[in-house]
Amino acid sequence: MIWFFVTSTALLGIAVIVLWARQRKRSSQFAYIHGKLNSILDKGTNERLMIFDSDAQVEQLLIAMNRLLDQAHRAGARYANQEIEIRRMLSNISHDLKTPLTVVLGYSEILLHDHRGLAEREREAMTVNIHDKAQEVLHLVHSFFDLAKLEAGDTEMVLTRVNASELCRLKLLSFYDMLASLGMGLEVSMPDEDLYVMADAEALERVLDNLITNAMKYGADGKLLGLMLERSDEGKVAIQVWDKGKGIPENEHHRVFERMYTLEDSRNRLYQGSGLGLTITKRLVERMGGTIGLHSVPRERTVFTFFLKSA
Repeated sequence: MIWFFVTSTALLGIAVIVLWARQRKRSSQFAYIHGKLNSILDKGTNERLMIFDSDAQVEQLLIAMNRLLDQAHRAGARYANQEIEIRRMLSNISHDLKTPLTVVLGYSEILLHDHRGLAEREREAMTVNIHDKAQEVLHLVHSFFDLAKLEAGDTEMVLTRVNASELCRLKLLSFYDMLASLGMGLEVSMPDEDLYVMADAEALERVLDNLITNAMKYGADGKLLGLMLERSDEGKVAIQVWDKGKGIPENEHHRVFERMYTLEDSRNRLYQGSGLGLTITKRLVERMGGTIGLHSVPRERTVFTFFLKSA
């Protein structure tokens, strides 16, 4: 009996000691977690919490906390990138607005103060320039608001069965004279039977407008523009617009769909863009449930390919 009592007492004492040691260790671990979290938050570092393998519950808590820190870090990086993108966009908008407005103001002042000394032909030329530059500003403003509405989801998009083959033919026909004036040939590849897609006809037409205009702006020196329409796998239709111009450097591929992105020498080209065309194009394709991508080999072929659901 005495032996049983002594043994029970000893076991109880050992259990108390073990529980005390475990509690002390857990308290130490929680103190580390608290201190480390405060340090990470105060300093804004990318550190993570050390994982303890002796306590399953604490280990699960640390893993969850590290996942939360990873998400917070990615969100912070996205926010920083957006800040940089917004500053770049505002700088480009300022540049693109300033240039035509300066021309408008310059010609306006001449017409206001020196109109008596101008010949009729000079006045007409200045008036035409003022009109063209005002249209350029208006186009930029419309593009900016169109993009804002697309990103806010305020643009109504009604998907119906659209004859993609017929729309592509009509669109190429509308650009034929412009392509001829640039000395660009045309290569078209379509199946004999018409292909239909689920799309918003107006949005699809704008996508084709933007891609063809982009090919003329950057690829005119390649003297060839191509359009290919084909049925792809998984019930989709692929539409490609390509050119053989100077192409887009590989290190720029990830930026082509950014707001206000333009190649450095594009601002002095005949078909100057706002830098919003490809961004709007991507948003429109995505709103229609499709995807778009780029592949470019300079002087060989620069291809924009987008996929829409087959109808």
